[in-house]
Amino acid sequence: QVQLVESGGALVQPGGSLRLSCAASGFTFSNYRMSWYRQAPGEERELVATISRFGSSTSYADSVKGRFTISRDNAKNLVYLQMNSLKPEDTAMYYCKASLAPVTNYWGQGTQVTVSS
Repeated sequence: QVQLVESGGALVQPGGSLRLSCAASGFTFSNYRMSWYRQAPGEERELVATISRFGSSTSYADSVKGRFTISRDNAKNLVYLQMNSLKPEDTAMYYCKASLAPVTNYWGQGTQVTVSS
């Protein structure tokens, strides 16, 4: 069955770094655009970053540009989110999503990132 399993979330101090991973299985990974979303308590889920099927194109929310980098390894069915210069406002549950037009979307269960001193 389809699975997306996020990992790498942790408690980190402001200015620190984390790398999130999302392991995919049960579908043809390279056919899907991959994204990271986040949701803070009481807030709506927001798009953080997206990467095209073979990694040639990426896009980022303005709030993370220059600090976060999305990448993927199609041989290992993995997508990553490298997060640098973390801020308290980056605190959220982070989710990965696999998308195939027009309507197919798969979500993981999320991994918690907390940025606090």
